[in-house]
Amino acid sequence: MRAIVVSQWGGPEVLTETELDRPEPGMGEIQVRVHAAGVNPVDWKTRASGALIPWGTVPAVGWDVSGTVEAVGAGVTMFRPGDEVFGMPRFPHQAGAYAEYVTAPARHFTRKPAEIDHVQAAALPLAALTAWQALTDTAGLRAGQRVLVHAAAGGVGHFAIQIAKALGAYVIGTASAAKHEVLRSLGADELIDYRTTAFEDAVTEEVDVVIDAIGGDYGTRSLKVLRPGGHLITLNGPDQVPATGTEGFHTGWTLVEPDHAGLKAIAALVSEGSLRPVVDTVLPLSQAAKAHEIGEQGRTTGKIVLTVV
Repeated sequence: MRAIVVSQWGGPEVLTETELDRPEPGMGEIQVRVHAAGVNPVDWKTRASGALIPWGTVPAVGWDVSGTVEAVGAGVTMFRPGDEVFGMPRFPHQAGAYAEYVTAPARHFTRKPAEIDHVQAAALPLAALTAWQALTDTAGLRAGQRVLVHAAAGGVGHFAIQIAKALGAYVIGTASAAKHEVLRSLGADELIDYRTTAFEDAVTEEVDVVIDAIGGDYGTRSLKVLRPGGHLITLNGPDQVPATGTEGFHTGWTLVEPDHAGLKAIAALVSEGSLRPVVDTVLPLSQAAKAHEIGEQGRTTGKIVLTVV
């Protein structure tokens, strides 16, 4: 099968297309013929240094998958060949989604909503699961609460806007003014242009939850608008959690996990029209390096997706 691998840690140019043996499903696993693969910041951060891979091997790349079940391993009853599925297999361990086939535990996938195609479905798993788990599992978001989403037009951000809104929250987002129209169409109640306005001055009523996908001083500044007992959820690593001034708040870093139940909830939101992926750029598998170059510029609205077959 064709696959994109990292020949060595470094820039986008280290991504190379090669031929690998097709993986076979083990017990409890399925083999998926990949139609599209989503591209995420963790992909290029891993490619640059290998720091996010739990061991020292040079890996195949990627985690977001949408495709068709080709074969099932012993003991699998959830899926059968021909089923259309999407998921985030094996994260944070190596999955190799930039390839024609992947294998992983069956419960790392769920059925693709019929309302969207494979490109749209491949945009969902890692980013939407991150937003879902942060808002529901970590923050326990309830209807009527207030949520502040930083980098609201990004992969995680644009899903967090929609999920929080679907759960009945009042949603505030920070993004450049050029992206406000799209975010309003996704349900944002209030938007702040971070280029012209300090968000801590613009947020006039305390919020219950902050989703911080930026880091730097955003965490510390966000504490100024967070109610006592509120949740500041950092996505860029444990070193981005504020070191001081956190007394009385719930603060911490969250790492997304494979989550069949979460994927089913996300699929249900898609089917009912409450959640839609915004796809910024679609490229063929052979242009994975270009996809990384675009992503690293930090200017996309929504997601980048590679088409495979």
